[in-house]
Amino acid sequence: MPQPQRSPGRAVLGSLALIAVIVGTGAAAFAYTAGWLSPQRLTPDRLVAALAPPGGPALGHRRNHAKGICFTGVFESNGAGAALSKARVFAAGEYPALGRFNLGSPNPEAADATVRVRGLGLQISTPDGQEWRTAMIDPPFFPVATPQAFYELLTASGSKDPDAMKRFTAAHPEFAAFAAWAQSAPWAGSYAEDRFNSLNSFVFTDSSGTDHTVRWSLLPAAQPVPVPQGELAKLGPDFLEQDITQRVAAGPQRWTMTVTVADPGDPTADPSKAWPADRRTIEVGTLVVRQIEAERDGPCRDINFDPTILPDGIRTSDDPFPAARSAAYARSYDLRTAEEQDYPRTATGAKP
Repeated sequence: MPQPQRSPGRAVLGSLALIAVIVGTGAAAFAYTAGWLSPQRLTPDRLVAALAPPGGPALGHRRNHAKGICFTGVFESNGAGAALSKARVFAAGEYPALGRFNLGSPNPEAADATVRVRGLGLQISTPDGQEWRTAMIDPPFFPVATPQAFYELLTASGSKDPDAMKRFTAAHPEFAAFAAWAQSAPWAGSYAEDRFNSLNSFVFTDSSGTDHTVRWSLLPAAQPVPVPQGELAKLGPDFLEQDITQRVAAGPQRWTMTVTVADPGDPTADPSKAWPADRRTIEVGTLVVRQIEAERDGPCRDINFDPTILPDGIRTSDDPFPAARSAAYARSYDLRTAEEQDYPRTATGAKP
């Protein structure tokens, strides 16, 4: 059935609504105890269902950030992070890393130049058997302040009511900053040139028992070269995967991990608000990507980058999003694994 035509403004806002950081797994009970989940407000089922495009979800795929490619490498810790956290990952050394570059869209066939938000999921493992999982995106702040507001953004953008987005933006003025970023920020021509940000706040505990509320980012070693969106579209629908595969084949790609420490009074529960640029920032190590593998048979396909899977020395803060993400990721994981026969696999599966 033909869809009603949208004005250019609504089309822009509608496409923005498809971004999310829904790339992980976890326990719905965790989200319930965190206080964000109730039958009258929001459930993982409702949140995951709201991510689906008009034609329905892509079966067998992640319900958002559906298009991605796997990588392996190492995290080279320089030891400076030990001043903030007792987690083994911050002791000087080299630790196995596994991750996934991805696009913020529920469509696994989305053309790369049509998706504004890019993401990076990362798992770092340490010899003591612990893991640190994190899912980051390239905007400097999140579109909205709460999981409930994110659900409302998704439903408003998918509504046939021409005034739905107008009412949403009036009720959530913080969205204006994100919309401005999406329209004006430069586009990078490569995952290797993107900066990825945690956005959510977490608590690091050092060896003396002192807590530090932080956010972190991965800063690319490759020099970002802005490319107009129209020029990116000429590179083809899958240029990001092709580019990062070629770059890593030519040599490892690197990102410096920086941890930013909140000052008293900084908004730790609201990822839509950036912290001031003068906050204390520590370089704690380098992510080195050494190999790229197609997702369909790669090591990241069945991993959810749940932000609540944390080593001793890191814990969640008063930010409600990690708990909400964990519960939604669990539902997404259950759905896509139950639909495995629909996933387009190659030699080891039924579909080309």
